[in-house]
Amino acid sequence: MFANVEIRHLNAVIALAEELNFTRAAQRLRIAQPALSKLITDLEDEHRFHLFIRDKRGVVEVTDAGRIFVEEARLALFHSERTVHLARAVHEGSDSVLTIGHSPYANRDWISELLAIRLPLYPRLQVRLRTQFAMESVRSVLVGEVNLGLVTAPPPDAQITAVPFAPAPLYAALPETHPAAQKETLVLQDLAKDEWILFAKRVHPLLHDAIMDTARSESIAPKHPHDVIAPQEALDLVDCRSEFVSA
Repeated sequence: MFANVEIRHLNAVIALAEELNFTRAAQRLRIAQPALSKLITDLEDEHRFHLFIRDKRGVVEVTDAGRIFVEEARLALFHSERTVHLARAVHEGSDSVLTIGHSPYANRDWISELLAIRLPLYPRLQVRLRTQFAMESVRSVLVGEVNLGLVTAPPPDAQITAVPFAPAPLYAALPETHPAAQKETLVLQDLAKDEWILFAKRVHPLLHDAIMDTARSESIAPKHPHDVIAPQEALDLVDCRSEFVSA
């Protein structure tokens, strides 16, 4: 692992690299901003290289050394957590338990099928379900917390085997008065003049990026005022503000 580097340092560097903002990274870590700055500065001073570039406006950029550090830091944390989880699994006799991570919005039929799994070679097998967002399930698979995860558009990762399970349509919620409300299928141009509500990037990163990339490729500049984590939030906002559309 890293010489003279504590897990708190790794978490600090990863959070700042992902947020690119000291205030947000400190809030995410639940520490004060000066404490985060000291963790980063102490690490850089001790090892005599810069992980980040900061300017007077507070803009943060990751250096080339920082990018390598972040990649390896993530792996180090994964392996550290995996060590504990696998040891606990053996201690608890998990050879008879299949743990599956799934989205809180997974199809109920899928859940019923999962609970009905019976494997002749494992007559005492128990199925345990864990509700998680997509990126949480990916992380849980990597560190050994779950055996498999049902994930919408998992990110590419050499450590994960991704197998298509079932296609799922993407829906847009529109006010009844919207010109495209009666159409059976939509294209983004139908929504180009509206304000958009999207699932937050941390909930479905690839889906979020795919929508935004498609919009840019079609020369659409989305009005994107809200991020949500649950479908009901989006529906409530559409109901409150008739000019919103949700995807």
